[in-house]
Amino acid sequence: MYKDQSLHGADISFFRKGSRENAIEQIITPASDRGFAVGLSTQPGHSRRIFHEHHATTHVFAKDSLYIRDLSEPYKADITSPFDFLLLEISPASLRRIAQEADLAGVATLETRTASPDPVLANLVRALIPALEKPKEASQLFIDQLATAIGTHLVQNYGGASVSQSLRPRKLSRQHEMLAKNLLTENLDGEISILDVARACNLSRGYFIHAFRETTGMTPYKWLLGERVARAQELLKASRTPLSEVAIACGFADQSHFTRVFTSFVGVSPGNWRRMA
Repeated sequence: MYKDQSLHGADISFFRKGSRENAIEQIITPASDRGFAVGLSTQPGHSRRIFHEHHATTHVFAKDSLYIRDLSEPYKADITSPFDFLLLEISPASLRRIAQEADLAGVATLETRTASPDPVLANLVRALIPALEKPKEASQLFIDQLATAIGTHLVQNYGGASVSQSLRPRKLSRQHEMLAKNLLTENLDGEISILDVARACNLSRGYFIHAFRETTGMTPYKWLLGERVARAQELLKASRTPLSEVAIACGFADQSHFTRVFTSFVGVSPGNWRRMA
């Protein structure tokens, strides 16, 4: 494996596994009660031969195509080419919880798919690649937020239920908005989870994320990044604290992480902004 990475978000575990081997490799997975596995191919051309009870099928994966497997069924396949997959694993209990939060209570399974295109899901999961590669810079708030969006997409598109979207806008009450913002600013490092904040507001994760975005115009993580940058600007203007210390004080993993985010928000690096200020 030249790629073997993992992260854990709200109700979903994420992995990235890749191999450059051209030799045939056989995968045999016994049945288990772990739930469902979803794989997304990050590159085109991967092929595998899957063995069923009385026959075998061969599939070629295009870039951004997926498979969905029910892990309660045994699996056997020959891998005949290099691969690079972003993988998700969802337990039965987590799937039911995701479905309930997406107003699709009753969904308890995902439809089996093999080599089916899903560019929307691929773009959502690809957003986790930087977090998988640099877990020290990954905010748990960001991971949970993205996991909620990914879980909602899966139950809406592969849960076998019709989706009825409410036209009524969801917004936080003034009290819940202030509570959520206070909790987020008290945890600038982003290590507080979406579930913690949603529970404090007595809301589900999915409802909270949607309502927060409707109320503030941005997701909780994006709002928190803005607060980090604003706090950093205060420190840069009022003191000569080294940039590395400002980065840590404002919840960034290190100075390079701080510089990238600050520059994306402000348009100049922290050092240049300090000189101009």
